Amino acid sequence: MIQSSWRKQLVPPFFFLLFCCSIVPSVTAQPGKPLTRKESFFGLHFDFHAGKEDRNIGETLTEAMVDSMLSIVKPDFIQVDSKGHPGITSFPASVGTPASSFAKDPLRIFRDVTLKHGVALYVHYSGVKDIEAISRHPEWARVNADGSRDTENTSVHSAYNDELLIPQLKEAITKYHINGAWVDGDCWATAPDYSEASLKKYFEQTGKKPIQSGDKSIDTSFMQFSRRSFLQYVQHYTTALHKVDPSFQVASNWAYTSFMPQPVNTDVDFISGDLTPNNSVVNAGFEARCIASQAQKYNIPWDIMSWSFSMNWDRTSLQSQKSVTQLTQEAAEIIAVGGGFQCYFTQNRDASIRPWQMPVMKGLADFMRARQPFCRNAKPVPQVAILYSAFDKYMRSKNLFTNGGLDDIRGITNMLMDAQQSVQVLSEHHLTGNLQQYPLIVIPETQYLDSSFKNELLQYASNGGHLLVIGTKAIPLIEKETKLQLNGAPKKSTTWLGFNNFMTAMEGNYQPVTLPAGAKTIGSIYTVQDLRFPSVPAGAVIPYGKGSIAVVFMDLGVNYSENQSSLQRDFIQAMVRESFTGPKLEVNGSHLVHVVLNTLNEKTIVHLINAGGQHGNRNNYSYDELPALSNISITLRHTKPKSVMLEPAGKKIPFDYSNGKLIVKLPPVQVHSILVIQ
Repeated sequence: MIQSSWRKQLVPPFFFLLFCCSIVPSVTAQPGKPLTRKESFFGLHFDFHAGKEDRNIGETLTEAMVDSMLSIVKPDFIQVDSKGHPGITSFPASVGTPASSFAKDPLRIFRDVTLKHGVALYVHYSGVKDIEAISRHPEWARVNADGSRDTENTSVHSAYNDELLIPQLKEAITKYHINGAWVDGDCWATAPDYSEASLKKYFEQTGKKPIQSGDKSIDTSFMQFSRRSFLQYVQHYTTALHKVDPSFQVASNWAYTSFMPQPVNTDVDFISGDLTPNNSVVNAGFEARCIASQAQKYNIPWDIMSWSFSMNWDRTSLQSQKSVTQLTQEAAEIIAVGGGFQCYFTQNRDASIRPWQMPVMKGLADFMRARQPFCRNAKPVPQVAILYSAFDKYMRSKNLFTNGGLDDIRGITNMLMDAQQSVQVLSEHHLTGNLQQYPLIVIPETQYLDSSFKNELLQYASNGGHLLVIGTKAIPLIEKETKLQLNGAPKKSTTWLGFNNFMTAMEGNYQPVTLPAGAKTIGSIYTVQDLRFPSVPAGAVIPYGKGSIAVVFMDLGVNYSENQSSLQRDFIQAMVRESFTGPKLEVNGSHLVHVVLNTLNEKTIVHLINAGGQHGNRNNYSYDELPALSNISITLRHTKPKSVMLEPAGKKIPFDYSNGKLIVKLPPVQVHSILVIQ
């Protein structure tokens, strides 16, 4: 989360009075028991990261304002600011450093009104990142490898947890009876800590000293120790808060997501993360699939938060409200794979919310509620599995927990989604023992694999499974098994991918090879932009036992993220089709539609998401028009159904059926259409 700049956003007086008169608080609202996170589907998030300069907190916040918002939008939960990265509490806390002055207690107002409506109340609370705590307690700071103290981030080995984080949240629980905490600035803010306490613990556990600055190699042992230390810190505060209130629900923002692709091994109550404001449709598709696999394995609720506004990081003070169309596109990518959704609206500097934004909240709420019956508790139908290797990430990463450096797998995931594949993103702990469920497993530019897991992948292929290995870093993993002959080291230059008598420019590495007998080539790599000139194979499918190993001899992920072309997508689609010959679902028509294949209550659910529009343009802050996708049809291998319904329209649509295949022609897809087949 970022700090919002102080800008008084005034509504014209006449409009404000007219608006307030039309949304007077309901006197008939009946209190109810707030939903748990597992029962929730849609929520709103508000924060503003209070700072030392903020005065008269709560001045323009009213119960009527909050009551109107809850009456109109009807969220399952809301999250409001309690302490942001500056470390200043936006409620009059007796522990730590509260804001300079309060006109009203905003947390009391939010709690009283949410109780009236039976809406769960969570607080936004910054954990590791706490600037004020370090200024008052320098001994709590994380220490860098060069011996300098971090001025923003605390050490997980310090007294910060016991002397500030836990006491502040205990006070919020006992005084306001809040339902949970969304702990921000936590896993993504932590880093290797060279404090005396950290080094002492590391030496006690390993008998070693960590490699410090000046050495270019990654000390994987110390990195893993640092990751374990963070998780112990999280477990400590979750245990303490659960003792105060066993029903209290805690999430550490971005824990157990793409930032941390490992087994869920602490007592967090839900998984959550917030998307960056730009290119959020693409990011939502990837991040949602990372979290969905965790939720399904560990039976833990999850959601993803979209920012309701656009901005560029080089101009953070310039923010523009996204339209309902933009936000519903992002939401669709998340709820289609089983997640909940929340949306972030900044609070004003006095903790008040902005009434003029309520129509956007309401439009989003209507979209969510119409689709809720067809999304919650759905299970994916295994089709294409994309390996997100935790082993590879932690071997290569110079950070503890980050989603940086993922342009390769993110680009490949987006490419496969654009190729109309129903994909899941899974790590080793999801796939081990379950490989046979997936007709195709993609190894996307992965440099390292644990030997036992690699052997399991090869056995899967030998038994009739299909692997698709992409990129020059991954080729050495299967070089011997596929009998490939690598002709020198990978080459880095501008090349051209040739496919279907067309060419597109590529940057990055490619690997010249000599193929074994029986390999089928797909596409070519050229060093001259002319199909008449010599080339080397771009990809090949190689028989392996009863199955196959398909290999792409160039790096694709970053290319698709940074210089995307339709030919790259068509090439990978051809590689998939050659390996994966019997997909349950095939789509014809626009490549701008993303598809998800699920089951729910013995029904087959097909989600179709319009991924068009300007969401990838960082200079387009707001758009309110999304061209509908027409002439789309699907072919589904399925028993003959009794009916096919288009939801949430509730419209029965005709279909053809022959030879075990259901064929449906769809009406235009505006944002998100759902086929329910039974």
